[in-house]
Amino acid sequence: MPGYLLTTASQIRCTHGGTATLTTMNAKVKVESALALLESDVHVVAGCPFTLPGPKPSPCVRIEWTAGATMCKVDNISVLVQTSVGRCISAEGSTQGMAIVSPMQTRAQAT
Repeated sequence: MPGYLLTTASQIRCTHGGTATLTTMNAKVKVESALALLESDVHVVAGCPFTLPGPKPSPCVRIEWTAGATMCKVDNISVLVQTSVGRCISAEGSTQGMAIVSPMQTRAQAT
């Protein structure tokens, strides 16, 4: 699906409010001086307060991505767009929700 590119300047959080550290293997494509994020990037999450019943702390520790752009790639890896799906994952490997993206740049779009 088309959408605006996500970059290292985007703000991404887990469902519970933890903050993702945005790093990328991309060193070639920039939008407004920020590197475009790739579908293969895994982002570390800090500060997630999620707790399972018990109580058992189960914070989101990383975000993994799918549904990158189909027509825009860097080294044959899809760039992330606003419609990409970020799964927030615990240390035990459980998906605990979807990433929340805001705000994002509005100059470059991809399909």
